[in-house]
Amino acid sequence: MGQLQQMTGVANPLQISRFLQVYDADAAKKGIELSIGFDFQAYVSITRVTPTKEPTSSSFQPDRSPIKSGDGFWMIGVDKNEEVAVVQAVRLFDLSCSNFAEHLESLKVYYADPTRHAHLHGAYTCTAPSAREITGRVAYHGDAWVRRDYRGQGMPKIMAGVAFGVSLAMWAPDFVCALVARWLVDKGVVTQYGYTHDEAGGLRFVEQSVPSEYSLIWITGEELRSRVERRERSELTSGGTQPLCGAVQEFGAHGRAFAPPACLCPR
Repeated sequence: MGQLQQMTGVANPLQISRFLQVYDADAAKKGIELSIGFDFQAYVSITRVTPTKEPTSSSFQPDRSPIKSGDGFWMIGVDKNEEVAVVQAVRLFDLSCSNFAEHLESLKVYYADPTRHAHLHGAYTCTAPSAREITGRVAYHGDAWVRRDYRGQGMPKIMAGVAFGVSLAMWAPDFVCALVARWLVDKGVVTQYGYTHDEAGGLRFVEQSVPSEYSLIWITGEELRSRVERRERSELTSGGTQPLCGAVQEFGAHGRAFAPPACLCPR
């Protein structure tokens, strides 16, 4: 047993599977079937034809910011009519020699080659003090959207739960972070997401003479791991653990198989 604990100390796959099943079941109760994918060309194809969703963030468009295999995933949820009701995406940044503030201000969060967008240099600023302490393996959570008829039903908690669980399973990141409109913090939506920290000044820019500001929200890797472990202890105590039975599905080009618009704003 000691050897097993050592092998799974970073991210216990059984714990994470049970953690994810809770949120998959919650979505199913609302009539939503969740799917996970890794092909971002497919993701953009889906979001492009999703009514009322704004264009996908440059961070998740592979022609602007390529995502290596294993360095990103996306989630969609469809209703009983197979129509998209929720979407979100997460990608991993290696900031071992940088920090999230520098990555934002240099435009590297959005573009693989920021020099092609030199006219934007200096236009984006990050004044949140903690952004310069977010380093290492950083999972960036964004492009979240909830269809209007599913808002106010607790979808943010489900979406964040999936984002947290899959991020922990794939990367065991040092941080998971996002940028959100300030009203989401003020109205308590961020609390539903489950992020433990927030700071104003995460991103500031001016577009068409209109200034905009987004707050930075984040959770540390240690807090994330603790959350998964607490959830499992709670489920075991209440007797609510369910059999492992293909919770979250993968959505790919060949169907399903068991397995700023840039910010986290459920429009």
